[in-house]
Amino acid sequence: MTQRRRALIVGGGVIGVTSAYYLSERNWDVTLIEKDSIGGGCSHGNCGLICPSDVLPLASPGAIRKTLAAMCRGRSPLYIKPRLTPRLWSWLLKFALRCNPRDMIRSANGRMALLEPSMLMYQQLFDRLEIDCEWQHRGLLYVFQSLKGLDAYSSTDETLSEEFGLISRRLESQELHSLDPSLKDSVAGAWYYEDDGHLRPDRLMSEWKRILTEAGVQIHENTEMQGLDVRQGTVVSAETSSGDFDADAVLVATGAVAVQMKRQIGVRLPIEPGKGYSITMSRPSICPEIPMLFPEHKIAVTPMNTGYRLGSTMEFSGFDTRINQKRINLIRKSAEVYMREPFGDELHEQWYGWRPMTYDGLPFIGPVPSMKNLFVAAGHNMLGLSMAPATGRLVAELMSDERPFIDPTPYRIGR
Repeated sequence: MTQRRRALIVGGGVIGVTSAYYLSERNWDVTLIEKDSIGGGCSHGNCGLICPSDVLPLASPGAIRKTLAAMCRGRSPLYIKPRLTPRLWSWLLKFALRCNPRDMIRSANGRMALLEPSMLMYQQLFDRLEIDCEWQHRGLLYVFQSLKGLDAYSSTDETLSEEFGLISRRLESQELHSLDPSLKDSVAGAWYYEDDGHLRPDRLMSEWKRILTEAGVQIHENTEMQGLDVRQGTVVSAETSSGDFDADAVLVATGAVAVQMKRQIGVRLPIEPGKGYSITMSRPSICPEIPMLFPEHKIAVTPMNTGYRLGSTMEFSGFDTRINQKRINLIRKSAEVYMREPFGDELHEQWYGWRPMTYDGLPFIGPVPSMKNLFVAAGHNMLGLSMAPATGRLVAELMSDERPFIDPTPYRIGR
């Protein structure tokens, strides 16, 4: 009888758990360790959008100019904490150099290769596994306060249609308010991408924990990886706060924290923690039914069956664990511009998470060049939830020496 291979996954976010699922499907013995709790990091309080329409990276033509203009007006969703960090300024320079049409489309193609199959795979997973996570397939509204902004987005919509086959419907003010009366009359209109979906991410993570446990995956929470025992370029075991774990292959799926693991994995990944915030509350009496993005203010609104969430902003402040109330207030003030009733009566949670941001908008997925059996899946920017199923399948195929279903080259380490 052939001995089953042993996989150790480090990181219990959405990328780690989906990778565990697809490895267990391939008859691996899977152990997953998480330094806190499953789904307790960036997978917990994000806005729950499954959005292929968000295929374009942040590094795009005009991004620097628009951000600087917003910062001068004092309401920028981006905040960079002043500090002398060469790694951050190197990252920002590389980001700025990619703000051109050619690099934008190149990154977007790599993103779409993960986004498109993930949407189909989610639907299959929900049907097959009966995952109770408040999944709704209602689309996504890109709502604009000004007619100028609504008109200007037409060029982006044209790019999405021509390059990626993403079809939207432009809604003028009257049609938009008929579709969703939760918006103020002053809102100019929206672009409606009807193929997107949304869910409640903390419920999804609870369900993944149940599913993996039933599948025989060994889960060890409150367990931190401290080092790897490497012999002749091959990992044989991992040293953790709960003892040593032998493994035939190791996957590091720790999101933004992966950048702090150079000593353990032997490579420093160019990932910066971009802190995002969310506010979860009870549903207001006039509550939207379709999730919304407000591109002019860079916030998201997600209605859920059991709550209502406002979120976004981007704060480059390192691994700061404090909630910046100014950023929370910015989200609230932005929602007031658009919504008739922007808040529910009962506050459930104020939350932050470190998004793993890469300068080109693409994750790192694949083997560490200096190791024979060490793999990484990290750096999914703001799309970890949207890309998780395709990432998990790709990881499982690479670790199993199978032919990958998509080209992994765009995500290679050291690119």
